[in-house]
Amino acid sequence: MAAQPTVAIVGRPNVGKSTLFNRLVGKKLALVDDTPGVTRDRRVGDARLGDLRFQVIDTAGLEEANPDSLEGRMRAQTEMAIRDADAILFVIDARVGLTPIDKHFSEVIRRMGREVILVANKAEGRAGEPGILEAFELGLGQPIPLSAEHGEGMADLYDAVRAAVEDKLGFAEPEVEEAIVNVDVDEDGNLVQPDVQRPLRVAVVGRPNAGKSTLINRMIGEDRLLTGPEAGITRDSISVEWQWKGREVKLFDTAGLRKKARVQEKLEKLSVADALRAIRFAEIVVVLLDATIPFEKQDLHIVDLIVREGRALVIGLNKWDLVEDRTAKFKELREECERLLPQVRGVPLVPLSGLNGQGIDRLMEAAVSAYGVWNTRISTGRLNRWLTGLLEHHPPPAVAGRRLKIRYMTQAKTRPPMFVIFSSRPEAMPESYIRYMANGLRETFDMPGIPIRLQMRSTGDNPFDKKE
Repeated sequence: MAAQPTVAIVGRPNVGKSTLFNRLVGKKLALVDDTPGVTRDRRVGDARLGDLRFQVIDTAGLEEANPDSLEGRMRAQTEMAIRDADAILFVIDARVGLTPIDKHFSEVIRRMGREVILVANKAEGRAGEPGILEAFELGLGQPIPLSAEHGEGMADLYDAVRAAVEDKLGFAEPEVEEAIVNVDVDEDGNLVQPDVQRPLRVAVVGRPNAGKSTLINRMIGEDRLLTGPEAGITRDSISVEWQWKGREVKLFDTAGLRKKARVQEKLEKLSVADALRAIRFAEIVVVLLDATIPFEKQDLHIVDLIVREGRALVIGLNKWDLVEDRTAKFKELREECERLLPQVRGVPLVPLSGLNGQGIDRLMEAAVSAYGVWNTRISTGRLNRWLTGLLEHHPPPAVAGRRLKIRYMTQAKTRPPMFVIFSSRPEAMPESYIRYMANGLRETFDMPGIPIRLQMRSTGDNPFDKKE
């Protein structure tokens, strides 16, 4: 099969590019709002239109702006997407009709020598008819009336895309259920899925202006994500494919997470929700701190959120190139981390600089190591030998004059490790003793920096203790 083509969706702000992108990929990946200029970074997705498969790129709205301004940098990102694309979906708003910006950028795109498909979006009903007729003035061929929101006109778009990139199109194959082969069972009788090599999913999160986009750009070696001195540039959670030392990695750049009380606008709420979704889908989360002002209250809140979601965690100390006495500073931050984040004791702290690339390999080594710990499975025999020693050294306290008895424990799942402990009165077990056991597990079985789940259950009646 020929390589899949790339189709970029371009146009001025608020013509429905992201809505069309979501329609083509079949998911609500891109943020959509009535506010112009929601999309800022390029977003790539796997499009499926009938039996056609291709890569589609959502882009920022085209505007006339100073190259050094935020809008100018957004336009540069869009122009890069156009140069990488095999065909362009040039979108106008049929209800508004042609604007001078539409006419200007149609000439810019024409000069780039790409196949151009003219799309008149928001064409449902009669209100869009004048705009469809005006679109002929652009000289880009017959416009395709479309309603991305309602899915109207997709058959005509199918024909146009197929004609524009016929030689590179991929065709969708029928979905079939994959058979699991060579299934194994671990020593506790749990099903072990086959080891499938798939990309390691790493989300980079933090407060606004911590340098998340700059770091990812440095990691992948290109200016793929929009950066600048303004806080809050990133809105969508953007995924980027990367390869580190032969291992496939999918990096997720996310919007900065501010205190909930400060998040007022609807658009920022959508951005935060998108960042939280990226955390849930990630396997490893890198919390990026500004090393010059680390461990602010919001940083601690973000870490606590990741722990609740049960994700593997690495803390990156960005802007390390601005720190003077680095040895003393790192020692201070390590002590502060252990004091403020006892729930992830031993979490990796990695000094780095997204600006000059310092510490990126150490960051990825820590991420891969955390991923391994996150997948830790401990046999029931080892756990109960450890439990016996723990109970001899420090048994549970008496509650209401009655001693609590712990019978045995086992590991129920991984990602993160969860252990089930059977005791006589689980509801009476003090939280302090549960934390003591969690810290003992972390130290004995070398599981630093990841959430550990402990679930208390009742042993129930002993079936062998029944009298005739």
